[in-house]
Amino acid sequence: MVSSSWVAAQDRTAVSRRRGAVLERAILDAALEQLSTVGWNGLTMEGVAAGAQTGKAAVYRRWPSKEDLVADALRAGLPRFDAAPDLGSVREDLLHLCLRARDAMFSQPGCALRSVIHECDTHQAERFHAVIFDGLVEPTIKMLRAVIERGIERGEVRADAANGYVFDAIPAMMMYRSKMCGSEWPDADLEEMIDRLMVPLLRPAGF
Repeated sequence: MVSSSWVAAQDRTAVSRRRGAVLERAILDAALEQLSTVGWNGLTMEGVAAGAQTGKAAVYRRWPSKEDLVADALRAGLPRFDAAPDLGSVREDLLHLCLRARDAMFSQPGCALRSVIHECDTHQAERFHAVIFDGLVEPTIKMLRAVIERGIERGEVRADAANGYVFDAIPAMMMYRSKMCGSEWPDADLEEMIDRLMVPLLRPAGF
C-alpha cells in the first residue's frame, strides 16, 4: 500500500520540477486568482508564490515588481476578441457583443482587471494603460465600429453614427452600472439597454 506521505512527497517533487513556460503560467494564473479575490491592494508577491506553489525568488527572477507581474498576467488572461458578429441585424450583433463583454467582465481575468482599474492610484494606473487599451478598449471599439458601419451599409443605422461618442456608449454604460450600481448585467438588462438606448440612438431619421 502506498502511504499518504509518499504521495505528498511525490507531489512536492513534481511541483518543484516545474520549469520555464509551465511555471510561468502557474505564476500568472496565481496572480489573476489573487487579483480577483483580494484585489490589487491585497495582492502580494508572497501570496502569488504560495498560490503557484513555488518560491518567492522564482517570482522575482521573472518579474521584479508587482506592477510588472500584473501587467503580464492581464496580457495573458484577457480574452482574445475575434471578428465582429454578423447575425443579420445591428440589434442582434450589438446584443451578441454585449453578452460577450458581460461574460468577459465577470470572468476571473475581468474581475482582476476591474480590481486594477478601481484600486490603483493615478501613477500606478498609467503603468497599465497600454495593457488595457491594447487588450480590451481598442478591440472592443474595432468590433463596435464594424457592426455599426455594417448597419449603415444595410440602411439600419444613420450615416453619421460611426463616431467615438457612439462607440463609447455601450462600454461606458456597462462600466458605470457595474461599478456604481452593482449590476451584473443579466441578459434582460442587456436587451433593454440595446432596445431603449442603442437602437433609438442609431436609427435613421424617419424610422
